[in-house]
Amino acid sequence: MCGIVGYVGMQSAQDVVVAGLKRLEYRGYDSAGVAVLADGGLAAAKKAGKLVNLEKELGQRPLPAGRTGIGHTRWATHGAPTDVNAHPHLDNAGRVAVVHNGIIENFAALRRELTGRGHALESETDTEVVGHLLAEAFSAGGDLADAMREVCRRLEGAFTLVAVHADQPDVVVGARRNSPLVVGVGQDEWFLASDVAAFIAHTRSAIELGQDQVVELSPEGVTVTGFDGEPADVREYHVDWDASAAEKGGFASFMLKEIADQPQAVADTLLGRVDGEGALHLDEVRIPDVELRELDKVVIVACGTAFHAGMIAKYAIEHWTRLPCETELASEFRYRDPILDQRTLVVAISQSGETMDTLMALRHAREQGAKVLAICNTNGSTIPRESDAVLYTHAGPEVAVASTKAFLTQLVACYLVALYLGQVRGTKWGDEIRMVVRQLSAISAEVESVLSTMEPVRDLARSLAHHDTVLFVGRHVGYPVALEGALKLKELAYMHAEGFAAGELKHGPIALIEEGLPVVVIVPSPRGRSVLHDKIVSNIQEIRARGALTIVVAEEGDAAVLPYADHLITVPATPTLLQPLVATVPLQVFACELATARGNEVDQPRNLAKSVTVE
Repeated sequence: MCGIVGYVGMQSAQDVVVAGLKRLEYRGYDSAGVAVLADGGLAAAKKAGKLVNLEKELGQRPLPAGRTGIGHTRWATHGAPTDVNAHPHLDNAGRVAVVHNGIIENFAALRRELTGRGHALESETDTEVVGHLLAEAFSAGGDLADAMREVCRRLEGAFTLVAVHADQPDVVVGARRNSPLVVGVGQDEWFLASDVAAFIAHTRSAIELGQDQVVELSPEGVTVTGFDGEPADVREYHVDWDASAAEKGGFASFMLKEIADQPQAVADTLLGRVDGEGALHLDEVRIPDVELRELDKVVIVACGTAFHAGMIAKYAIEHWTRLPCETELASEFRYRDPILDQRTLVVAISQSGETMDTLMALRHAREQGAKVLAICNTNGSTIPRESDAVLYTHAGPEVAVASTKAFLTQLVACYLVALYLGQVRGTKWGDEIRMVVRQLSAISAEVESVLSTMEPVRDLARSLAHHDTVLFVGRHVGYPVALEGALKLKELAYMHAEGFAAGELKHGPIALIEEGLPVVVIVPSPRGRSVLHDKIVSNIQEIRARGALTIVVAEEGDAAVLPYADHLITVPATPTLLQPLVATVPLQVFACELATARGNEVDQPRNLAKSVTVE
């Protein structure tokens, strides 16, 4: 959620850290700060609001030049977004600076301890206690890494911590528990960050940090231990995208670029999934086939957009594997005492691999003996590491807070999981699986085709910018598409938008229909499930009869909807289960254009963050 950058090297630490924070702005934040070690001391600056406020402050009152520093963009949890609550936080002597992502759950008790010993804490945050505890531990002997290990053993909750001390002017120390932290290894320089995007302009060599580990960066290199001080094994990896992939590429916003990236992202998700004999392979599967054959239930856990992908996956999994499938909001999952055992497969979907609600659901599932398969976009993140199987979406960096290409690639991954289960369990013949894979392979060109016809959708969106409400309805897999369309409009345009199952209209929501109300209808193919198609055409008639403005998303050549569509958006003909891959794209464009027409910042919607690392 928040952004963290640390640096040790030969460059200006302030410049490297601030540039890294710029690359992490997509994560969502409300204040920013930086601390630099120089001239035997520690200097810091922090400001509420956007990073430009901090840059203005640094321009007026520059920090002394130094080659070691840390920085942070904060998303408020404890205390309002103010200058005082912004990170870094210092101890009373001004010798220690610390930045933090996550929540320290026992901070109140620790704060009482510290104030009882005479410490003066200035902020409302949970983070500040760590700076004071580090100062105490450091003064008792040892070095900053020793102090960090000692402090971490006392902390409860989810946290990434990065700290510096004026008495060790060329050292940065970090620690992680349930929150992301990655090391970048350059030429005579080292980086710490909550996301590789922060240092990708300098190096693509990275080290994955594990749970409950402390890392020390110094001119001598990188040292990683557990919280207990024992040396830890680490995995080095190469980041397979470069700095230009995180730039806008000539588009007005990252969101527009990422919408345009979708044909390639879909194709990349499919790459390498089928061997020479036509069998499917996932990235890492540590579940024996015999255990997959013995499954009696699949449960999908996810949040937000990923949850909508999971809802669509339910249809595919049940249809192709004949296994019962439940889709659960991860934030609710472990609190309702779900029924899980060794014959349950839990599929956890998360773009970042750090979504705290989903991670906690995953851990609860494993405690109950269930097997977990992760669908994720971020190599080396926590959710894949703690799962029994992984399918990476390979979508590349998604910078805009509201997901677009992550959603489509999650859908493709869900279909692959369903087909893989069908393959292992023998519920789908090899030629049937190959046919669906061919259909999926054709989707990339079909998404490209949809994107080439979006100018009327943009015109329509601009014409509706003055409206306060838009409703979305669909049936079968069109229902989750309707939910996703409504979510995008909420996220980007800050409008009241709701998605409904079309069959539920008569059970209440039809009372909302009034003259001129825009209603978007997702129409299934008339070829695949004609009974669904006929029913939703009747729904459109009901909506239009009450004066609503009908915006119909339908398959090319679907003449039955023409008399009832005030605005028709056509998409290529696709198999029913795969239609969300093309039907969702116009809704993304619609929401993005409408939000832009209302003057909103589409890449960083208010109150939202890209990676939600607190429950």
